[in-house]
Amino acid sequence: MQSYTIGQAARLLGVSPDTARRWADAGRVATHRDEGGRRLIRGQDLAAFSIEVGQSGPDPEDASYTSARNAFPGIVTGVQLGDVAAQVEIQAGPHRLVSLLTCEAVEELGLEVGMQAIARVKSTNVHIDRT
Repeated sequence: MQSYTIGQAARLLGVSPDTARRWADAGRVATHRDEGGRRLIRGQDLAAFSIEVGQSGPDPEDASYTSARNAFPGIVTGVQLGDVAAQVEIQAGPHRLVSLLTCEAVEELGLEVGMQAIARVKSTNVHIDRT
């Protein structure tokens, strides 16, 4: 399973590295150390935490005042496979995006909970890019 540094987690959550570090220090998200001593967050833990953060809404102090962009880098928080179609959920900061695509596309991209991905939005379609 992929793990993320505090800086990577901050980018995926749409907050500053200081905010992500404070959350980790407060025990809001579990961390572990690698052999080099860096603090890391397991992908599944970050996915679960990103859902919690997304449901609570943005902190007014961290709110962005820029226009929306068409590419939303985030973390995969859910993959539901059907017989032919699949549903992939991505938490990109405070934004939860859901895309319906083929099971074959999910398998080709190797999408699973806890990995980074980018949701690209064009009109009513959401396309998923593996990063």
